[in-house]
Amino acid sequence: MSTPTSGDEFVQLHDLIIGSSNVADFLTELSTVAASTLSESAGVLIECGVTLRRRKRTATIAGSSERAVVLDKLEQVLGDGPCIASLDAMKPMVLSDVRTDTRWPAYQIVLAENGCRSALGVPLALDEHQSAALNFFAAEPDVFGPDVVHRAEGFADLAGRALRLALRIADAQNLADDLKSAMESRTTIDMACGVIMAQNRCSQEEAMALLTKASSHRNQKLRDLAGEIIGRVSDGAVNTHFDP
Repeated sequence: MSTPTSGDEFVQLHDLIIGSSNVADFLTELSTVAASTLSESAGVLIECGVTLRRRKRTATIAGSSERAVVLDKLEQVLGDGPCIASLDAMKPMVLSDVRTDTRWPAYQIVLAENGCRSALGVPLALDEHQSAALNFFAAEPDVFGPDVVHRAEGFADLAGRALRLALRIADAQNLADDLKSAMESRTTIDMACGVIMAQNRCSQEEAMALLTKASSHRNQKLRDLAGEIIGRVSDGAVNTHFDP
């Protein structure tokens, strides 16, 4: 079986972005592909969790398996381990054997209790406000040798680019949703102003002032109040004058 090129892998990750409905789904698929890629490279089963760090706080956001998610979350709870260390140093951190390494004793006990003998943390640079890391786990010791780590770094570089793209798309979609919501609110408010103008024989400026005053007095959002006014008109229950 031929080894996929970096171009092939980026196309695969790009397709994951296109096929995912949101960033969370993309990251779940990403962790599965990452685990499969390193399993093929190492020749043993490897699982993967994904950690996100924002404003110095870390959280598990995806995993290729239930065990990977649990192990990743436990590292966040303990606050120490190869994945967190990789984020601090922004370079790969290898835990070759939980029985002989002495750097993360509390977490190594957790790993051993869950049938994991070795682990690898690989960071993904995103921007100045956030970063992520791939947290790899294997049941055998000494799995993450130089060749496997190099393979993980190459994949992480592509994954970081793909994740940055996914986040930009999500931000653009959120902006589009916000703009759509704002336009809908504006339309609702303009329609309510039209009703008030007709009922009170006033200008649009005066109608907007009445609506804003009523919103403040009732401690009610302007759009919600405007929606109520339009709803009363639709139901045929039209007041002669608008009472703020």
